[in-house]
Amino acid sequence: MFFQHIYDKSLAQASYLIGCQAKGEAIVIDAKRDIDTYLQIAKENNLTITHITETHIHADFLSGSRELAEVTGAKMYLSDEGGEDWQYQFPHTGLTNGDIIKVGNLTLKVIHTPGHTPESISFLLTDHPATDEPVMIFTGDFVFVGDIGRPDLLEKAAGITGTQEKGAKEMFHSVQDFSRLREFIQVWPGHGAGSACGKALGAVPSSTVGYEKIRNWAFQYEEDEEGFVEYLLEGQPEPPKYFAMMKKLNKVERPLLKEVPKHPKLSKEEFLKAYQNGVKIIDTRNKVDFAQGFIPNSINIQGNNSFSTWMGWIVNYSEPFILVAQEEQMEDLNRKLMRIGMDQMMGYIDDVKNLDLELQTADIIDIEEFKSYLNRDNIQVVDVRNKTEYDAGRIENAENVFVGTLEDNLDKISHEKPIVIHCQSGDRAAIAYSLLKKNGFENVKNFSGGMKEWTEKANPVKN
Repeated sequence: MFFQHIYDKSLAQASYLIGCQAKGEAIVIDAKRDIDTYLQIAKENNLTITHITETHIHADFLSGSRELAEVTGAKMYLSDEGGEDWQYQFPHTGLTNGDIIKVGNLTLKVIHTPGHTPESISFLLTDHPATDEPVMIFTGDFVFVGDIGRPDLLEKAAGITGTQEKGAKEMFHSVQDFSRLREFIQVWPGHGAGSACGKALGAVPSSTVGYEKIRNWAFQYEEDEEGFVEYLLEGQPEPPKYFAMMKKLNKVERPLLKEVPKHPKLSKEEFLKAYQNGVKIIDTRNKVDFAQGFIPNSINIQGNNSFSTWMGWIVNYSEPFILVAQEEQMEDLNRKLMRIGMDQMMGYIDDVKNLDLELQTADIIDIEEFKSYLNRDNIQVVDVRNKTEYDAGRIENAENVFVGTLEDNLDKISHEKPIVIHCQSGDRAAIAYSLLKKNGFENVKNFSGGMKEWTEKANPVKN
């Protein structure tokens, strides 16, 4: 058996290429959209991708299954579980509980594991030349290392009311069924630490059934469905705005993008024309460089591992945009954008200083100046972390307006008082600062050290 774990750090998303080397056939599970990765792995190992499958209709990334099927001619095997409202609306071979996918001498048994979503399935793999016992299970967003998938995304992200309680109860029963599997079976989940698909995912890429039964909180509620549901729904982070779009695009027919796109470097004239017409400018530079000189109305979303997530929070899919980035960054940024279906980029520029525009600078303050603004009626201190972080520990009298929904809550920000913002370590505050400036807030100061520096300096936090 050939096995390859493919991990996208930017979305903490795992996919898998598993092959039968004797027959030269391979299956890909939960493909990302930049499919050249799988084509290269298959070629290097003398495998032909003959099967493609998914564990569920994904919310956090745009699946590449259809692109991969178009390029390879492989068949797509997708869940037909969950009822009429949860069906893929494009041609595929349907899967239901107990079905078997044969890939050379390997078999993958379909197990319906609802909870995260109604149609979710897992795949129990057996390598028959070695043993007739199953050796691996691919759980998607069902069981993670140390956690399980959240059942509230359909309600919070896609707006389908009444689904989170039902999903949590389904998850309870799916977990009970999972616990009856043999303890030596390896568990390969769809996500790792950093994903918004759970609240406490482990950083280790895989586990075993036995380990999860001992270590995972979800397996400690054997007879307590009510306690399980309450704990599962409590304290889940707010899902990024783009999740609703992913749910839609992964379910319906859509244009396919079979190669990593290349976007043009814009001339000064091309850029200024677009800028003057109100096209959104996303500056991907480090927050320190951005603070020292930025294009008015541009938004600082750094080109790091969180780039695609914050783009999905801040940029609407109907909005064209231009990046400020270096040429050598562009392939990486293009991949991160295509993985969430954000295909409307007009191009990029690599220098903000040759545009004949008067650049602005950010008002960054240190911890001593920050202290001088605390507990003053004429100053508004805004914590732009998410609610779960804020509730766990915050600076006294700081108000919470999460950066991801900041532009929806500008009425909570004072135009009369000076505003002092902070987050955990500065990245989100840099986004928030640029958004506030773009929306006409003039007197904004950024304590970029954030809660990290505050707690390191042994200052009290309010719980």
